[in-house]
Amino acid sequence: MKQILAILLFLLILTALTPVYSQQRFPKPEFETTYTQPHPTTPEPRQAALEYLDVLVLIAVLALAAFLALRLRSRKGIFWVSVFSLVYFGFYRDGCICPIGAIQNLTLSFTDPGYSISLPALLFFLLPLLAALFFGRIFCGAACPLGAIQDLLVIKPLSLPAWLRKSLGTLPYIYLGLAVLYAATKTDFIICRYDPFIGIFRMNTSFNMLLLGVCFLVINFFVARPYCRFLCPYGVMLNWASRFSKWHLKITPSECIRCKLCEGSCPYDAISVPAENKSREAIKNYLPRFILYAVLIPVWMSAGGYAVSKSSHILSRANQDVYLAELLIAHPELKDDPDNIDIQTFLTSGKSLDTLVKESRVIQQQFHKGGWIFGAFLGLVFGIFLLNQVVFRKITDYEPHKGDCYSCGRCMDYCPVPE
Repeated sequence: MKQILAILLFLLILTALTPVYSQQRFPKPEFETTYTQPHPTTPEPRQAALEYLDVLVLIAVLALAAFLALRLRSRKGIFWVSVFSLVYFGFYRDGCICPIGAIQNLTLSFTDPGYSISLPALLFFLLPLLAALFFGRIFCGAACPLGAIQDLLVIKPLSLPAWLRKSLGTLPYIYLGLAVLYAATKTDFIICRYDPFIGIFRMNTSFNMLLLGVCFLVINFFVARPYCRFLCPYGVMLNWASRFSKWHLKITPSECIRCKLCEGSCPYDAISVPAENKSREAIKNYLPRFILYAVLIPVWMSAGGYAVSKSSHILSRANQDVYLAELLIAHPELKDDPDNIDIQTFLTSGKSLDTLVKESRVIQQQFHKGGWIFGAFLGLVFGIFLLNQVVFRKITDYEPHKGDCYSCGRCMDYCPVPE
């Protein structure tokens, strides 16, 4: 049944190759022109009551997912809840409101006094994190449409080497830092712009973005949930919150008998296996390295902040005002180019070049300060990564890794221990 559903869903995705356009309220003017009218790619605004309805649906899905994962221990139930979330939050709601993209809205609300995040968007950002603090990443397993569309199309997952998983696992931290930096400087909402699945949900996107989404799904056949594991910036925060969860999905309902049947059941490599206990002598040998790595964390943060701040000039060119100012300074002759829409729009705005240059310098200063924070954050991540190499947790049973587990419930079906 699951394979049939996956095939039908994939066929539905392939239909996205034929764009579906909504009828316009007002027809296009009937006169000859070389201008091609773009098709809308954003969903229509919803009434406030309907946005709060989305919040209620999210709460209901999270509550049901927690009940199914922790009390009923039902993989089948979690599976069908994720199908509902894909249909409702993905295809019906066009992938919006999204907790992942809300990172940018929240950032902008802190840095721009003139911008205020809506309450539904704020709740969509906070509720999955609160749920993770108590029940683990149930949002990822049952409520996230981006995770659901990948989870349904896992065909023949491969287990990646630990070194590769850890290396790729640093990408979400970089993506999170860039998203916050670009949102704080009002440059762009890169999470929304480069969401690989939003075009599939809306059935209307550029060919490049559609190709990106299809590529992610094809990779997903063999490397399960590549976006969730190696790119999702919201997953970073869910990982942190889930590590402190009071209640979390367990493989076995009672005592683990170490039958090893669940060892290869997780396509996301999120099961911690029993590790050989380190002797006290071995732990003492690791102590100097632990102290050294802990002392070096401020050094890594300073080095990261310095390196990224020095690169802030390059990062700032993604801002339209900075790009335009540098372009006009380097090539003043482009003012006479009627085909350059950006420059012609600026010239007709009545703003002087001096004003544009001053504004761009302010933005570059913001990037310089933000670069220090971004780089220090990456240095902290790197320092903690090194520290974890000499920290050993006593594991006596097969259990899900609290941070990495998506609470999908696959492993529970492999456990022979009765309820």
